[in-house]
Amino acid sequence: MEKFDEDQSESDSHKAKPKLAEGIRFIDENNIREKIALVRVDFNVPKDETGQIIDDRRIRAVLPTINHLLDERCKVILLSHMGRPKGKIVQELSLSIVSKRLSRLLEKEVLFVDDCIGEKVKNAVKSDYEIILLENVRFHEGETKDDINFAKLIKDSTGANIYVNDAFAVSHRKHASVHSLAKLFDKKDRFAGILMKKELLAMERIFENPRKPFAAIVGGVKVSDKIGALRNLLNLVDKLLIGGAMAFTFLEAQGIKVGKSIVEQDYIETAKVILDEAKRKGIKLYLPVDCVVARSIDGDEEKVVPVQEIPPDYAGFDIGPATIVLFSEVLKDARTIIWNGPMGVFEKEQFSKGTYSMVSILANSTAFTVVGGGDTDVAVSKMGEQHRISYISTGGGAFIEILEGKELPGIAALRS
Repeated sequence: MEKFDEDQSESDSHKAKPKLAEGIRFIDENNIREKIALVRVDFNVPKDETGQIIDDRRIRAVLPTINHLLDERCKVILLSHMGRPKGKIVQELSLSIVSKRLSRLLEKEVLFVDDCIGEKVKNAVKSDYEIILLENVRFHEGETKDDINFAKLIKDSTGANIYVNDAFAVSHRKHASVHSLAKLFDKKDRFAGILMKKELLAMERIFENPRKPFAAIVGGVKVSDKIGALRNLLNLVDKLLIGGAMAFTFLEAQGIKVGKSIVEQDYIETAKVILDEAKRKGIKLYLPVDCVVARSIDGDEEKVVPVQEIPPDYAGFDIGPATIVLFSEVLKDARTIIWNGPMGVFEKEQFSKGTYSMVSILANSTAFTVVGGGDTDVAVSKMGEQHRISYISTGGGAFIEILEGKELPGIAALRS
């Protein structure tokens, strides 16, 4: 179990407000005309069983950066990963299909190169193509090892004279293409793209000068995945709402028996300390008062019960209607709201009402609202409410680490 005590909480308090954009150069604020731009993007898009792209939002998200570079008469070389091939060539994880979708979105032909280093890349750069997409960087084991020599091969092969990071979602990874590669360029030649700028300024607004009351909603399965974020949020927010399966660990910490619901036994003491810490700091912490339970995740005999009355052979899979009303009332006066993690197993219709209700609550709020995390983002998109949320982060793990108050390696490399 990760240690969480009063001394540690106090020592962490000073890191709650990082100046995320400080010292970073942005491509839309500097002269980058007629450069060879090596751009780290995140094209790790989901595909169906036939290999077709089913969601291209990550591709669309970087179009402003690509178009800005083209307007500045730059040659654009795109670098990305897909999946976890573990240093081996896995054809199912090739980025070739992404080049076709990108060509269609840009209405301009994109040259795909089936490697990210070597003579093929050098020859492609010499061609007349304005946009080049290189093959999955994770086909080389040097990528995940943050191998400086692999990074040098990428730089030398592309002949790039500026580096642009527009991949916030992977900037928490200390990998070659987001860390070592950036450091091979002079400080004046390292930039953040337009998407990265939006991410940093949205998060900076939360840390630097949030409008009060400030509320955070944290859901998902495990307390252990978000202990650092919960700890840092205690230094920032006025209200903390906890839902999803992780809420059952907190309920158990209060002595409430939750049947067969997921409980992280090793984190019950941690949950108790967080509850005590919130009380000591005057932060209002809210847990579900009822939930949708069933005998199994398939929805056998589902019903709504108060959290104190979960049957021993049932498990909770969503927050209940009384909790939705409670959370809605709690958020009414909030002027800043961040949300990470679903309220239940929303992929199944019978357990989706809690998560989709939270989407509606945020969409109808007048607060500055920020949503982060892959599952939460999906829920917003399924409801068609993405345009009514102030900002939707492209990061999952990166978003959580920012909430923890950490410096992301990819961002630090732009600044150092």
